[in-house]
Parts: sequence; C-alpha cells; structure tokens
Amino acid sequence: MNKIFPLLMLLLFVYAFIPAVNYPIDGYEYSGIKRLKRLELIKNGEIKDPKALPPGALKAMGDIQLNLLNHSEDSLSEFLKINEDFQKEISALFRNLDSHYSISVLDMTDPEALRYSEYNPLAGYQPGSVGKLAVLTGLFTQLANIYPNSYEDRVALLKSKRVTSGKWGLTDSHTIPIYDIETKKLTKRPVIASDEFSLFEWTDHMVSVSNNGAASILWREVLLMAAFGDKYPALTQEETDDYFRNTPKKELTDLANDVVNLPLRKLGISSDEWRLGSFFTSGANNYVGDKGGSIGTTKGVMKFLVQLEQGNIVDRRSSLEMKRIIYMTDRRIRYAASSSLKDAAVYFKSGSLYKCDKTKGEACGKYMGNVNNFMNSVAIIEHPDNYCYMVVLMSNVLRKNSASDHMALASNIDRIIRK
Repeated sequence: MNKIFPLLMLLLFVYAFIPAVNYPIDGYEYSGIKRLKRLELIKNGEIKDPKALPPGALKAMGDIQLNLLNHSEDSLSEFLKINEDFQKEISALFRNLDSHYSISVLDMTDPEALRYSEYNPLAGYQPGSVGKLAVLTGLFTQLANIYPNSYEDRVALLKSKRVTSGKWGLTDSHTIPIYDIETKKLTKRPVIASDEFSLFEWTDHMVSVSNNGAASILWREVLLMAAFGDKYPALTQEETDDYFRNTPKKELTDLANDVVNLPLRKLGISSDEWRLGSFFTSGANNYVGDKGGSIGTTKGVMKFLVQLEQGNIVDRRSSLEMKRIIYMTDRRIRYAASSSLKDAAVYFKSGSLYKCDKTKGEACGKYMGNVNNFMNSVAIIEHPDNYCYMVVLMSNVLRKNSASDHMALASNIDRIIRK
C-alpha cells in the first residue's frame, strides 16, 4: 500500500499538467477544424476580436451532454403530449402575429415532468438550410455503415479524408472562413472549385456558416459512402469522376435522395413531416436531379431533436457529436440573437428561402419575399441554472423580415419557461 500511494500521487501530478482536449471551442487537435484554433486563441486573449463570443458559447467537450438519455426507450408520442397550461401560454404569443407561423416547444427542465406545446405543427414549409441537418444525419449514418465497430475510426476519417469541391460547391454567395494557423490570418470568401478540405471542415462550413456549397459537397460524399461502402476511405478523385461520369443520372438521383431521407424515416419522421428533395447549389445539378421536393414541419423536426437528445440518431456517440457540431454556430442570428439567451448554450440551425416578384408593385427584397418568405429556426437552449428546452419555429410572412419577430418570440418563450 505504501508503494502504491506515491505512484498514485505521481500519476495525479502528471495528469494535472496534461492539457484537456476540449471540443468544440478548443477542438482543433480533435477535429482538425482550423476555425476552432482561432476561437481558442481569441478565448485565451492571444487574438483580439471585437465580436467576442457570448458566455454561453464557451462550452468545452465535457460540458456538452445529451438531456434525454434516461428516456432513451420512450416513444415519441410520450414526448409530444400537450401540456394544457403550457399550451395556453405558448398559443397566447401568436394572437397578434400573422397566422403563417408554426412552432413546437419541449421544456426539458424537469426530465421527470416534460412539457410540450405546439401551434400549426403539421403546416408544411420550405425548410431551407434546416435541411442540412438531414445531410448531417446521412453522414453519420454512412460512417457507421463503414465502421460499425469503431467510432474512433469514424472520427479519424472525418479528420483525415480530404475532398475537393469541383462544380458541386458552385455557386453560393455565402462565404466560408479560411484560417491560416501560421500567419493567423482569417479570410472569408465563397467556395471555389479548387477548394479542398477535410470532411470535418466541410461539415463545419455547412453548419457553422450555413454554406450551401459545403452542404452539396458533403451530400455528395454521403452518396459516395453509400455507393462504395468500406472502399470509400481509399477512394481516389479519378474513381469518383469515373463513377459520376458512368452512372445514370436517375440512379444517382435516387441514391442521393435515399441517403438523406431514409435515415429520417427510420426515426419515425414521415415524408410529409420532413424531407429533402434537392441539392443546395446549381453546380450539383450537373450530376443529380431533384426528387420529391423539400418540406419541413415543426413536429417533424422536433421528432429529430428529441431523438438527438435521446442518443437515438445512429447511436449515442454520433448523436453527441452532431449536437457538438450544431453548437459551434459562427454567430447567433434570428431566434438565437435574443439577449435573453446570452448566457445560455444554444445549439442552433436557421434556414430561409425567399422569392420576389417585383412586377406586383409591392415592396420585396432580401428576406422580404412577396411570393414566398420562409424563415425557420431550430434551437436547443441550455441555461447555466439548468433551465433547458427545445424549439422549432417556422414562418412564411410575406414582405417582412421576420428575424425580429423570431428574436422577440425567443425572449418571450424563455420568459415563460423560466418564470
């Protein structure tokens, strides 16, 4: 016993000086995502940035957990039972708003007394960039198919496999952050055909800044994973080009549609509740077509969030990784921009799609379409004092930028839950 005690003390001393590998914000070594290295330097004061991250955006790897693991076997119907008192409070928020709003809210503050409410939960909207969560789900589904017995190998592939944009990433006005670790220079620009990043970095570009080119590129890689299986990790650019050159477009379209939609069906989300029918860039249409159209409902996406928190999307570790990825939003906009959420961890994805017809003689513009004006927010909110809830909000209010309404709703919902 006397010999063991000094050894234990030595080990404790050594471990105390091993730096923790924190993720997301300190996750460069873990993921290879260069943007995270810059955030780490900002947090440590080595780089000055006037747009400092809010307190709620500074979580590390060990801080991010799944909230419904104790309910992992419960059916979705158990979560989506309306709490009448909660329903009255949430419904009251929409009395003075345009009817073209839908919402689903699940309060998880007390895991043994969950509260759910909804408003127009089955109304269909164009999901816009919220559909990128379906691509993310397809990615982790195929990684598990390639490496069914090793999660570490899945992460290693995300970090090491580098792929080039080509035409797939064109064209998209959204920029991506390109950070040079040696010069500490950050450049923001749209994706170009010669861009090459790891799967992990393309994933970050797709989610953190909602880049459409990155989403199409990543969707392409999910398609290739399904087509080549365990041969995918060693797949060359020449083999990829041959595959797209020699495979009928209908076959590619069918497979592309399956890899992002079948995982949703497996989760009990119907095609009328949420589906993805087309790639996010025109460049991808050189290879694959559209199929079935895209649609989203608040209830369909809420079913997704519930199963994410249960650890049921692929498996527990995949669900947790996906939650980490949606935590590292580049900046908080729309719903997530509410000052009420400053100190809260916000796991967020927003999407919008608008269409203008200027021949109508009506005011219309960016995020103010007069034909369609979809704006959607998906958020998991975790306050430091343990208030915790999930919201899916969708709207189609014409001729108005609804971002301010989304932000106001965020503050009011937060007030209701925390009162």
